[in-house]
Amino acid sequence: MRYIDLKYKPKKDVVCRFYLEPSYGVAFDDAAEKVASESSIGTWTEVETLKYEKKEILKLAAKVFSMDPKTGIIEIAYPISAFEKNNIPQMLSSFAGNIFGMRDISGLRLLDVSFPDKIVKSFKGPKFGINGIRKLLKVYDRPLIGSIIKPKMGLSPKYHSKVAYECWVGGVDIVKDDENLTSQDFNKFGERVRRTLKMKEKAEKETGEKKIYMANITAETKEMIKRAKFVKEEGGEYIMVDIITVGWAALQTLREENEDLKLVLHAHRAGHAAITRNERHGISMLVISKLIRLIGLDQLHIGTIVGKMAGGVEEVLSCRDVLVKQKNTEPLLDQNWGKIKSVFPVASGGLHPGHVPKLYEYFGKDVIIQMGGGIHGHPKGTISGAKAARQAIEAVVEGIPLREHAVTHTELREAIEKWGIKK
Repeated sequence: MRYIDLKYKPKKDVVCRFYLEPSYGVAFDDAAEKVASESSIGTWTEVETLKYEKKEILKLAAKVFSMDPKTGIIEIAYPISAFEKNNIPQMLSSFAGNIFGMRDISGLRLLDVSFPDKIVKSFKGPKFGINGIRKLLKVYDRPLIGSIIKPKMGLSPKYHSKVAYECWVGGVDIVKDDENLTSQDFNKFGERVRRTLKMKEKAEKETGEKKIYMANITAETKEMIKRAKFVKEEGGEYIMVDIITVGWAALQTLREENEDLKLVLHAHRAGHAAITRNERHGISMLVISKLIRLIGLDQLHIGTIVGKMAGGVEEVLSCRDVLVKQKNTEPLLDQNWGKIKSVFPVASGGLHPGHVPKLYEYFGKDVIIQMGGGIHGHPKGTISGAKAARQAIEAVVEGIPLREHAVTHTELREAIEKWGIKK
C-alpha cells in the first residue's frame, strides 16, 4: 500500500514535521513513505496477517501529506486512534522510534509535532505555571533571578547551604542544585535539604523577600518520589529533576504524585543535546518543550542565545513560544493548548550580569535568568555577584543603560569590568 497522499488534509491527527535525508540511491518519496510506514502499521515486506482485519488496520496508517525534496521537509499525519492517550513513551515509540535507525535514511530529524485536543486534554499540564510561580514569590514585574551552587560537586551540606544563603541575601530569588549533585557520600540529600531550607528561612527573615531552593531529586523513580515527599515534609516548595536522564515515564509518574505534593517542578535538560544538537538528525528541543508542557513541569531550560550553550535566536524563541503562549501557529505547527498552563522559560549556561540587557531584549520579563559562575565568579565573591545580578535586572527593567547604573552600583561595575557587556 502507499503511505503518500498529498491531497490529505489533517483534522484530528497527530502531525509531525521531519527533516529527511535519504541514503545514497534511495528516492526521496520512497524514503518518506518508509518513515510513515515504519512509524505506523508497516514493516519491510508484505505480510499475510494483514488479511485478518485489513479494513481496521488500514485506518491506522500514517499519511505523508506534504513533502519537499528541495528543503527535505516532510509532514506526516497519524490517526489519533494509533495512540494511547496520556502515554508519552508510547507516542514517542511510534513517531520517534525505529525510524531513526533505518538503512534507507541517512538523516532524519523530528522538527515539530502537533497534538489534537483529545490528546492535550488527557494530560494535566503544569500545576503552577508562570502565574502560579509569580504568585508564590510575589514578584510580578521583572525576570526572576536564579543561581546554581558552584562548584557543581564537592561542597559539603554545610558549605552548600552557606553559599545558597549568600546568593539569597545578595538578591537572588531561586537557588538550585546542579544537575549531577544528587546524594553522593560527600553531600547526602537529606542533610543538604535540611540545612539549605534552614538557611533559606534565615535569608527570608533578613531580606523580607520570598526565597526558593530547588533540590535535585533525580534518581530511580521510586527513590525520586521518596525524595520529593521528603522535601515536602521538610517545608520545601520546589524540586528539580533531570528530565532526559530519568525518562518520560518517570516524569509522568512524578507529575501524578505531584497532584498531592503540590511542589513546583523544575525541568533541567541535561543530556538533551545528545538528541537535539545535530541539525540533520534526532529530535528538536522544540518537541521536548512541547512534551514537557503536556506532562506538566513548571519550568524548563530552553537556552540562552547569548551564553555558553548552543542554540540560536529562532530555536530558543520558538521553544519560549510553545511554553508561554496558549496557541501556536506557523512557522510552528498549529497547537492549541486549551486549559494547559504555561511553563516558565529558564535561560541558563555561561551567563553573567553583562548578558542581562540582551536577555531582557529577547525574552522580556517572563524568564528565569540563572547565573552560576556569573555570580560565584565575581571578584568580591558570591554576595557581591548576587548583588550585581540583581542590579543588572533592576537597570534593564527601569530602562537604564548598564554602564550608567554601574556608576553608582559598585558590584555591577566590578562584574562589568571582569566580563564586559554583551553587545
